[in-house]
Amino acid sequence: MQQFPYGSVDRDKPLIRVPFTRLAVITVCLPLLGLVACIVLALLYHHNDATYTHCEVPNYLPSISAAISLTPERYIWRFSIGLHSAPRFLVAAAYLSFYRGRFSRRLTEQLLSVLTFLLALSENVGLLLLTYVSSNETYSVHKSGFILFIGSSLFHMMCTCKLWSLIAKYSLSAEEMMSYRRKLRLFLFNGFFGLLAAYFYKRHNAYCEAGIYTFFAFCEYLVVLSNMAFHMTAYWDFGGSEAPPWSAEEEKNEELKAQCMLGPLFPEGTASHFPHYKEVKPTSCQATTPSLLI
Repeated sequence: MQQFPYGSVDRDKPLIRVPFTRLAVITVCLPLLGLVACIVLALLYHHNDATYTHCEVPNYLPSISAAISLTPERYIWRFSIGLHSAPRFLVAAAYLSFYRGRFSRRLTEQLLSVLTFLLALSENVGLLLLTYVSSNETYSVHKSGFILFIGSSLFHMMCTCKLWSLIAKYSLSAEEMMSYRRKLRLFLFNGFFGLLAAYFYKRHNAYCEAGIYTFFAFCEYLVVLSNMAFHMTAYWDFGGSEAPPWSAEEEKNEELKAQCMLGPLFPEGTASHFPHYKEVKPTSCQATTPSLLI
């Protein structure tokens, strides 16, 4: 009796494949373009409202919270982040799969990989919270979302740099060394301007000096832009992959299923006449492919 694999080989293959580089670019461009549009519209049409603070001193740039709380800026920002958030979750899962593969036998790095994944999720949740609850609606909730986003972002970048320092230490790949250096520089850049923004914010509230809030807003822009650039490094990390990157193992299983289908059709030793197919031992097929006896 002949064995036939249960189901078709192509049954579970994805219908659409998206190059990961394209996904990375789209994911970063959505909030970037949304942020630029919100700031430009706030300066052109709502300058006084966007730059107003309780100190009532002259300012020239709106903070991000002020820019995204006006209309129609808030809808542009919410639309951009709404489309941006789903790929962010996929990228976080892709990195977790990547780290688990690189540190499969090292418990400490495995735990750090999980922590980095949770921080990436927390960062995205904080971004959604501060986006969909504006400072004009519920300030306390917006503030909590902002703190969650900034805190999770810093710790996520720190843990990511630690993991990539270990990868670069034992790797001979020039691309991985370059990725680590870029991540480290962006993390330091982000942390420096984050501290500078906090200093200008406290100084503005304490002394109400003209123009100080403008420096805070500018530093805030650099913090957010460096955060986007940090996530953009996925472009180089998964440059040759298709989304989702973790599908490579599934593709190997599908290829093995195809080889198992061909196995009973050719006697042993005749597979050399067919260069497109490889000879597969029956034991490997029996171990991976369910079959139906007829």
